[in-house]
Parts: sequence; structure tokens; C-alpha cells
Amino acid sequence: MTNPYLDLKDHPGRPARPPGHAHSEHAPGQQLPVVGAVAVGGAFGAGARYGVERLWPTTGTAFPWPILTVNAVGCLVMGALMTVLAARFPRQKRLAGALLGTGFLGGFTTFSHYTDNVRELVRGDAYGTAAAYLLLTVLAALAGVVLGVFAARAAVGVPAHQEASGGR
Repeated sequence: MTNPYLDLKDHPGRPARPPGHAHSEHAPGQQLPVVGAVAVGGAFGAGARYGVERLWPTTGTAFPWPILTVNAVGCLVMGALMTVLAARFPRQKRLAGALLGTGFLGGFTTFSHYTDNVRELVRGDAYGTAAAYLLLTVLAALAGVVLGVFAARAAVGVPAHQEASGGR
């Protein structure tokens, strides 16, 4: 089984390029729509996370459930989103992935806030809570992405081997 993100061969339908040749989609003018999509998606994602924190506040040494939940849900949605885009919308994957994946979900989920929560818990001598939060967040995020991939495969009827070959 090959990983489409690590497969360095040219994709079907694209002209062959010599090794080290820059893809035209990486030219500066071609990146502007992608950068804009990431920026817009990121602004909305960060705003959504901020909204979750306002609706579900935690302070001090309380277990930071909102950020754990945001990260787990974001990973679940990322797994499903990228699976569906690769399998059903490969031509839109670049821009839609930038807007919704890198942008929105990147802004919605947060590693920096997660680590700051750990710092706060340790500062408050809540070592057990900090350790539990560290472990649960990683496990929930990994479980989320795996569940998202499997749920998306089931929903759109994509066998694992088809996704790995880029939906072809």
C-alpha cells in the first residue's frame, strides 16, 4: 500500500517532470489563492475555537475539556475531510484542503493552547491532571483521525486501496 503524500511519482494525467523540477502549481502566482484560502479558513477556525472556549470556560487547575474536545473533533473531521477530498474531489483537493483543512481546522485545533494548558496545570501543582491531559489529548486526536478516515471511507464507499492510489 502506498502513501499518496509520500509517493514522489507523477500523478496520472500530469505530464512527466524531470527530478527536481518545480511543479507549476508551486509558482508564486499560483500560491496566492491557496494562501488566501488558508488565511480565511484560519480566521474562521480560530474564531470558532475562541467561541467554544467562551461557551465552555475552564480556569486554573480544572481539566481543560474544551481544548481536548476541539482537538479530538478537529482531528476526526480532518481525517474524514481529507479522505473524501482525495477520493471524490481530487481536483478541488488543493484549494478545499487549504481552506477547510490547513485553514479552518488548523485554526480550530491548537497545539500551542494545549501545551499552555499543561503549563498552567503544572504551575498549579495539578501534575496528575496535566499528565492525564497530555495523554488523553494525544490518544483522542489519533483516535479521531482514524475514526474520521474509516467513517468517510464507509460513507462514500471508498476501499482503502483506492484512497491510497489517489482515488484512481
